[in-house]
Amino acid sequence: QVQVVESGGGSVQAGGSLQLSCAASGENCGMSWYRQTPGKERELVSRPLSLGTTEYGDSVKGRFTASVDKAANTLNLQMNNLKTDDTAVYYCAARSARRFTYGLVCSPTFDVWGQGTQVTVSA
Repeated sequence: QVQVVESGGGSVQAGGSLQLSCAASGENCGMSWYRQTPGKERELVSRPLSLGTTEYGDSVKGRFTASVDKAANTLNLQMNNLKTDDTAVYYCAARSARRFTYGLVCSPTFDVWGQGTQVTVSA
């Protein structure tokens, strides 16, 4: 089964930028970013939609951009104009895939999760 590993987290001052990366070990049906802070529910950051578009969480629209490097099987997240509220553990998730003789079968959900990477934004 595919595995995903996040990298690129760290500490930055408000207004600064960071780029996260999520490397997948094998074939998958799409990757997404979520984030979570203690005591709060997991929040969508970005996820792929049909026709190559991306859905972003309301709090990151216009500041974060997700992009796929197909050759490297990697999902990147460029985060600009960071705010203190962006402080969280950022998780990458993938939809696993199984290839059969008749085609590729994708998980209906993002069922493979990474360990997360911490992003801390200070005032």
